[in-house]
Amino acid sequence: MTDNLLAMTALELAECYERGDASPVEMAQATFDQIDRHNGTLNCICLIDEETTLDMARASEARWQKGEPIGPLDGVPVTIKDLTLTKGWPTLRGSKTTDPAGPWDEDAPATERLREAGAVIAGKTTTPEFGWKGVTDNPLTGITRNAWNPERTPGGSSGGAAAAAGAFMGPLHQGSDAAGSIRIPAAFSGVFGYKPTFGVVPNYPLPGHIGSLANMGPITRTVRDAVVMLNVLAQPDFRDFMAPPVQRRDYFDGLEDGVAGLRIAYSPTLGSDGWADDDVANAVAAAVKVFEALGATVEQVDPDIPACRPIIETIWFAADAWIVDQMGSEKAQLMDPGLLAVAEQGRNLSVQDLVGAHAARVDLGVRMARFHQTYDLLLTPQMPLEAFEAGKNYPDGRDMSEWVDWSPFTYPFNLSMQPAASVPCGFGDDGMPVAFQLVGRRFDDATVLRAARAYERAHPFKMPEGYV
Repeated sequence: MTDNLLAMTALELAECYERGDASPVEMAQATFDQIDRHNGTLNCICLIDEETTLDMARASEARWQKGEPIGPLDGVPVTIKDLTLTKGWPTLRGSKTTDPAGPWDEDAPATERLREAGAVIAGKTTTPEFGWKGVTDNPLTGITRNAWNPERTPGGSSGGAAAAAGAFMGPLHQGSDAAGSIRIPAAFSGVFGYKPTFGVVPNYPLPGHIGSLANMGPITRTVRDAVVMLNVLAQPDFRDFMAPPVQRRDYFDGLEDGVAGLRIAYSPTLGSDGWADDDVANAVAAAVKVFEALGATVEQVDPDIPACRPIIETIWFAADAWIVDQMGSEKAQLMDPGLLAVAEQGRNLSVQDLVGAHAARVDLGVRMARFHQTYDLLLTPQMPLEAFEAGKNYPDGRDMSEWVDWSPFTYPFNLSMQPAASVPCGFGDDGMPVAFQLVGRRFDDATVLRAARAYERAHPFKMPEGYV
């Protein structure tokens, strides 16, 4: 175990607190110092309230001194994405249209579960306006940057969380993912990101415009930290009327069992839907060989699924039109021009277009369920390219005009509601992180996490230097 508090995992911090070698107050102050050192460059934390956070840390310290911690997250710093309600703090959603005065009198389930577990909320992380795209910049807080290279984007929409994870601003970071918003920034930032099966983590207020696409999950530096966080997040909340019956399971059970005997389908391009640059494809192919060496049976095969881009574009663009139309013309003038342009496309869709997209989504879900009768996991590239220039919606010099052009592997599994993990697996030609994706059958989150952990044990994830 390192003696540097910032480099410790959540689980190591709990051990440290138990021995009395450090306290939650010390860790909170170290986190603030780290934010102060690096947030000016990365712009990933958009709200800090040191006194409130220190009050949480002091309460945790008192529990540890009495030998009465609430659990393994007691006193561990966590950040909350600025789309997620946090009682007492404004949730501005990266938008000038949100009134900071609130009232801010309710926690989202994710925030409430973390408070109940004794986690110390260190701040809120940046997002594109209303989480509308796969990079992180907005009219309110500006451009968020990648911890590996500040000239590059960290991705989005949980880009602030991923940049904070990469810069050691605490071990735990809450993200949300409706079309890739945990996995995109995790891949671009070289950290672990997990989108659970839809409904495993309760969500409220469930975003009415995207509904069952939306998921809450962890962004962390290690798989085990994601698991300890998921165990807390995946507790029931009556406010989520779409949540399934509570599983009440410990995702550490079986986590270290390896992948011997698992059947993994490897799909480099998801049929005709996806693509990957050669450096990314080579790194992912090398990761496939690791799974074979660890005893899994791997077969290169594409799932038989419909084209997913028309489905997500129809649902997503209609949702963006709904958001903008709630604002009125005066407020809309304050919004991201890219969001306004996508909303205009959404207004041109018909009811038949939207119903057809939902019918195609059902077909996708059935086909993937059939596919997983044969295969335990699907492995794909996560992002087909390395992180590109910060402040842009798509890279220069390529025939692209939307974020969906460069994110073909993420949104299919929001549509199908399946669990999916972004697992770092090396670096591209520009020296930026690349990752593969593991997808499991619905509600088999444990197998996805188990496989990610097996790879992590064989190839521990590298982190940016110069932050600790």
